[in-house]
Amino acid sequence: MKIDLNADLGEGFGPWKMGEDEALMDIISSANVACGFHAGDPLIMDRTTRLALAKGIDLGGHVGFPDLLGFGRRPMHVDTYELQTYVTYQLGALAGMARVAGHRLTHMSFHGALGNRVAADNELADALLATVKAFDPDLIVSSSTSRAMQNAAERHGLRIATTFLADRAYDKDGLLVPRALPDSVIKEPSRVRDRVRQFLDAGTVTCYTGEVIEVPACSILLHGDNANALELARSIRREIEQGGGTIVPVSQLVA
Repeated sequence: MKIDLNADLGEGFGPWKMGEDEALMDIISSANVACGFHAGDPLIMDRTTRLALAKGIDLGGHVGFPDLLGFGRRPMHVDTYELQTYVTYQLGALAGMARVAGHRLTHMSFHGALGNRVAADNELADALLATVKAFDPDLIVSSSTSRAMQNAAERHGLRIATTFLADRAYDKDGLLVPRALPDSVIKEPSRVRDRVRQFLDAGTVTCYTGEVIEVPACSILLHGDNANALELARSIRREIEQGGGTIVPVSQLVA
């Protein structure tokens, strides 16, 4: 099995550091980099882009609501056209950093509350993926399981990489359960490892309410802002490799 291992990175702001980005880049194969709205700033974006290039890691834009105080995890009431401009603005900022550094964007994903909303809303998914296509039709869309995103990607001729979120609980429809629920974020390495093994062996995940559903993913994601993200990343990589799997960037997996 070949599979991508990716993490959300570049999520500090100014002098405030978030996560162990450099150490994580020795473990993962793709990075989703904050573009300045929910986290990140020009200097952090530039440093993260250059580090990804040096490590040979795929670079993706992690697009969210303009909510630094809430880390992009609070719902915001923003009309669709305005959200489309947010997508263009953020992708353009990171693509510019990448171009100057000699790197390029291979993929994009939606962060936090915006990601949850897009995954559950057919019309919004269609509108925002139309914007992604207009920006760069070669970008891969990285998404958790979502029929809305899958359908929109197919309509717009975009490639989609479904991602298994190793440290987040799922509902029976394959969507992520709200973070407000207890145990919605799974932090214990042993539990994360068990979930990864179930996914690798059977292509399934056990939902928050006990149902077992299929997850047709080619990528495994963990959140770089988790306090034990580095430990989780090492545990996941060991589980993949001990099972005979090979970790490769997402751009090598999606035709």
